[in-house]
Amino acid sequence: MYSFPQPIQQFAFAAALRAAREEFLQQALGATVAVIPLATLDAELGAHASSPAVSALASRGLRGELLFCVPCVLRANPRLLAYYRLLLGYSQKSFYSTATGLAVFRQMEDSGRLSDKAAARLTTLCSALNAAAATLLEGLGSAQVTAALLDDLALLTLGPQLRGGANVRKGDRAIKEVFQLIASLVADGTRNSSATHIELRNAAGRVVRIEFAADPDIVVRETMGAGGRHRLVLAVEIKGGEDFSNVHNRIGEAEKSHQKAKQRGFQECWTILNVPRTNLNLARRESPSTDRFYVLSDLLNRSGESWQDFRDHIVMLTGLIGSSC
Repeated sequence: MYSFPQPIQQFAFAAALRAAREEFLQQALGATVAVIPLATLDAELGAHASSPAVSALASRGLRGELLFCVPCVLRANPRLLAYYRLLLGYSQKSFYSTATGLAVFRQMEDSGRLSDKAAARLTTLCSALNAAAATLLEGLGSAQVTAALLDDLALLTLGPQLRGGANVRKGDRAIKEVFQLIASLVADGTRNSSATHIELRNAAGRVVRIEFAADPDIVVRETMGAGGRHRLVLAVEIKGGEDFSNVHNRIGEAEKSHQKAKQRGFQECWTILNVPRTNLNLARRESPSTDRFYVLSDLLNRSGESWQDFRDHIVMLTGLIGSSC
């Protein structure tokens, strides 16, 4: 008898795809173009796109803006920059990098806002994108190009973007779950807390702060004396991805983070993985800087030797005496 997990992620992908079609894929492009005078579109296509390429599309019954972007379209709907980026196969990370100089246009895609700075560079952007689009058309061969094919090409780039976003959300959720677990273990000593930090006073009377950080994910610091000096107690890397085939890449990422943490002076480094079948002996060889490995599901179950070890070491490292958990 076969058993598969529920395809819950696909529900979210379907909803994201519906929104994308309405906001920045061909459906959105069609709705935007419908309210722009045809003469304006044609004039800007003539100014910013290759005339032979536009004519080649026309011979296939396709409008030029399906492949070539023009300023009037992007002014009317700045989010359509995403359509042309996806169509050309560029990821957000590579497209909006400091190396390309395109970061100024990022908010067009993210929030639909065209800043004055971006507006001033819009014609240059369109011409540059259209040069790449002409190369794409030449490589595909105009005889093969259809609106459906162009839509498919955009979707092929969008897919990894949606999956990457889902993985980021999984990672964020895993970090929050671990943070909540720690919060429950130190509740007796907590004097103030928020969604991003916990501050407690330990048995020695020192202030201990537990908080989210960019790299590593969660850190524990103990205040030493009145001068504001800190003892760097614990660095925790949490890898929320569930894909077994990618677990070794995540362990490698954790190792890089922990190497930096050790150099900064952190006394302990932990790695928490979300793949129950992980070979922890192999993981220890791949990340020698990790002092302790845990599997997230073992901790969330709050039972067993792994949970007991995690609980005892949190209490010990923060300097608390006793725990209600």
